[in-house]
Amino acid sequence: MNAEWKRTLRAVLLVAAAALLPGWAAATMVRVETPVGPLDIELYDTQAPVTVANFLTYVRDRAYDRSIVHRSARAGASPFVIQGGGFYVPTTTGVLTAITTRAAIQNEYSADRPNVRGSVAMAKLGGNPNSATSQWFVNMIDNTTTLGPTNNGGFTVFGRLTAPSLAVAEAIAALPRLACTSPYGELPVLVSTTSCAALTVEQLVLSPRVRELSVGATANASDRVFNYLEAVYPQYAAPATNVSQIGFGYYFRQYTKTNAYLGTRLGRVYYLLPENNGVPVDIGTIDEWVAQAAAAGY
Repeated sequence: MNAEWKRTLRAVLLVAAAALLPGWAAATMVRVETPVGPLDIELYDTQAPVTVANFLTYVRDRAYDRSIVHRSARAGASPFVIQGGGFYVPTTTGVLTAITTRAAIQNEYSADRPNVRGSVAMAKLGGNPNSATSQWFVNMIDNTTTLGPTNNGGFTVFGRLTAPSLAVAEAIAALPRLACTSPYGELPVLVSTTSCAALTVEQLVLSPRVRELSVGATANASDRVFNYLEAVYPQYAAPATNVSQIGFGYYFRQYTKTNAYLGTRLGRVYYLLPENNGVPVDIGTIDEWVAQAAAAGY
């Protein structure tokens, strides 16, 4: 496994990303943590300012913490959208609860921001173009026509997933689904089950935290690399975290689920897995990795 990770770690995964949407520079990135891996959303701050401001208000108020992906819809045999931002599990009750919503916002649909695969848009009520509140969804196929202007005024795209996070979204869309009482009629679950009554929190695609990530030239270079590698390799860097530490001469992050580490020291990047027998593996310079992270929007 070490050899595989080291060999593939340098692969540039962003060729397909350029084709997802027109190449707007995203000023803000939000990470939706999931058990499958992080969903990192590049926001279109200037293209959809009302929608982005609304979304960030929920993020900053921690309203999305412990929220779930409650819908995995299909178009025939193909994934259609995965949807979240509507319901959460309070630690006090452990019972699915609707997120308290703010006032609905003005629709900002634009044909310049189509609902293509990998784009992130706001959900809303049928027959009311200006009814979006907290719920958002990821387009899993090209829905440019389906969710265009003739459908309830069009659905506002306000961001896109990074290329690594699109793979995470695909993994969520491929999970088994449970048909429970509305609004959980297309509920993705981590473990296949036929019983809604016996469903546990551990089976849900729950986001323990939803937060902004520091990206771009003003952010800490090591943290940008860590954020990027967490997105590319969720099977090793789990759970994704923004808690960096200093110790033993390294600036590092620990991943408690996999007992792995990422660290930097003297301008170089290292990883450590349990099978490394305590010996960090050098995988290149910080500058090399920052260049890859920047190409992916981190």
